[in-house]
Amino acid sequence: MLAAQGRSVACALSGGVDSAVAALLLRRRGYQVTGVFMKNWDPLDEQGACSIDRDCEDAYRVCQKLDIPFHQVSYVKEYWNEVFSDLLKEYELGRTPNPDILCNKHIKFNCFLHYAMDNLGADAIATGHYARTSLEDEEVFQQKYTKRPQKLFRNRFEVRNTVKLLQGADLFKDQTFFLSQISQDALRKTIFPLGDLTKSFVKKIAAEHDLHHSMGVCFIGERNFENFLLEYLEPQPGNFVSIEDKKVMGRHKGWFLFTIGQRARLAGLKEAWFVVDKDVSTGDVFVAPSRDHPALYRDLLRTNRVHWIAEEPPAELVREKMMECHFRFRHQMALGMPCVLTLNQDGSVWVTLVKPSRAITPGQFAVFYKGDECLGSGKILRIGPSVYTLQQGKNQEETPMDKAELSLEAGRCVQSLLCSLSPEGNEMGLE
Repeated sequence: MLAAQGRSVACALSGGVDSAVAALLLRRRGYQVTGVFMKNWDPLDEQGACSIDRDCEDAYRVCQKLDIPFHQVSYVKEYWNEVFSDLLKEYELGRTPNPDILCNKHIKFNCFLHYAMDNLGADAIATGHYARTSLEDEEVFQQKYTKRPQKLFRNRFEVRNTVKLLQGADLFKDQTFFLSQISQDALRKTIFPLGDLTKSFVKKIAAEHDLHHSMGVCFIGERNFENFLLEYLEPQPGNFVSIEDKKVMGRHKGWFLFTIGQRARLAGLKEAWFVVDKDVSTGDVFVAPSRDHPALYRDLLRTNRVHWIAEEPPAELVREKMMECHFRFRHQMALGMPCVLTLNQDGSVWVTLVKPSRAITPGQFAVFYKGDECLGSGKILRIGPSVYTLQQGKNQEETPMDKAELSLEAGRCVQSLLCSLSPEGNEMGLE
């Protein structure tokens, strides 16, 4: 406890239970804790209910209960420029973005980090994420803080004793997926108080200390997502098209409203159809009549330049140009799927899965793991052909040959037969 005295930690508070318990645990350890609520969205920008004010009040009450200072900081402009504008651009390109990963990268572990260090004089920051690092808390305070400009390339020799991002003890709640784009500089100065705890235990602590508050929902909250997007993007009407027979199954207001794998509610049909692909050039959204249709399964994808957390890129990948690891593109995928990475000259990777995975989606992030270490991530830009497409290609190869090929093949067969029957066949000019 003596070692903790004088150590100042700025804890990000969302208004939710997890961040409240994180602040409580830091307080128990004897740190000087300051609670900071980040306002990332302006509810006046659009219609509909917004929970931001309620979340801020909840965060303030937590600080009152814990008897710690409370600060509110606005990153509305930064969020719009760094996260929301990118989100709209991705949807316009036909991709499905992940704003949570970008919010952590640009806002919580960049803007908030610098605010905590430069304005509050904090020695470290903390959040309520279920994750761990390779540093003990005391080691975090020993790290030097330097505000460096963001660079496209990181000097492999610049960072010594790099910090690893490790999965939380509660593997079901583990949130390293959402932290897979944060920088070494941020990781070196971050404490994750919930990293060794389970969600059920955190709830128990919250109940014992009367820290029951809102869930800290994201900026979109409980809105109708289709209506929300249409406030910012022009409708782009098009057709729902059956992937099997190319029959038009209905109309939609825009391809950007749909993501691969989601259910497509088609008028007049009781059975479920699912989105399997999109064609931005025509506006067609392709659908299939089964949740597990082979058109939903793929085993190949390509990312943009990968952000590697500890080692850029991993030595094995540089040396061999290939590396086995595990991959996720959704937060709660089972511990990840085995895959092989192939490194490209531009820093992107091809990801080949050991077995096809359902609904791999451009715009989402491919997050890579080795054991309990999160290596980093890259945005999915291209996906390989689906199992259905490959099956169709194979079937076409097995279809009867056209007439010219058939005639030629028949001629060869006749020639071969005559040669086998007559010793003079070759003398007859049959070869």
